[in-house]
This record gives sequence, structure tokens and C-alpha cells, in this order.
Amino acid sequence: MRALEPWVEAPLQAFLAESAARLTLLMTSSGQVVAQHGFGRSLDVMTAAALGAGIVASTEELARLMGAPKFEALVHHGGHQSCLLAAFATPRGRWIGLVVFGQETSVGIVQLFFDQLVQQLTDSAPREQAPAPRLAENFEHELDASLRALFGR
Repeated sequence: MRALEPWVEAPLQAFLAESAARLTLLMTSSGQVVAQHGFGRSLDVMTAAALGAGIVASTEELARLMGAPKFEALVHHGGHQSCLLAAFATPRGRWIGLVVFGQETSVGIVQLFFDQLVQQLTDSAPREQAPAPRLAENFEHELDASLRALFGR
């Protein structure tokens, strides 16, 4: 497990122990990774964050067009594993959680422990504003390389 903010570690560790999640990603609504567990490569983390943020943004816009409230969570069931994608409010802004879990775990259990994770994050978040993220000097080059690798160009 890796977390950029130390106060995220304990709630995420508790969630991982209780939910039996295989992969977990916490990110800002813009796709900036805050914490992750289970991903083997940084490209996988960046891809999952970008796709997760895009899916949440598009479904929120779809809900707005339908005149409905924002969707609380999206669940995709697969043959061997499933995925929970949910946006939630924190004192540090709107975040997104992406959780991949196997057939041995039900979506209800994952949702229950995810809701507890959200509450623990809300309770333990520092109340001062987080520092503005700084882009790495080679950000544009890394982004271009990641997009080429993702789209096979």
C-alpha cells in the first residue's frame, strides 16, 4: 500500500483487512492519486485513475441531464472479479474510490466497509487546506509516454 498523505494509511489499512479488496485506489475527482494498493505498475495506477475519474465525471453529467441526483456508486460485475467506483466528499474535497474485489466477497460487504472507510477518512482528515499539487518537471513527457503506451502508439 502507498499513500501520499499519512492520515489516509490507517483507514485504508482497516478497509483492506476487512473487505479483502484486491486492488484499491483513492484519488481526487481530477484523477490525482492519493493512495493505492495492489497495482503492480505505475502506468496501471495512472490509467485506472484517469479512467475512474472520467467514468465518475461522465456518469455525474448523465445524472444531471436526466434530472437525477448524482449516482452514489457504480458496480461492474465480472466473471472473476468485480469493481466498485464511488465518489465521496472529504474535508479535502471530492474524492473517488476504486475497489476491485473477487467472487469470494459480496458487493454488499465491500460497500459496507467502503462506507466505513469514507467515514474514517472524513474523521481523520486534517482540516487545513492541502497544499496545491505541483507538477513534476518532466510531467508533459511522462504523460505523453503514458498515453502512447496506453493507446499503443
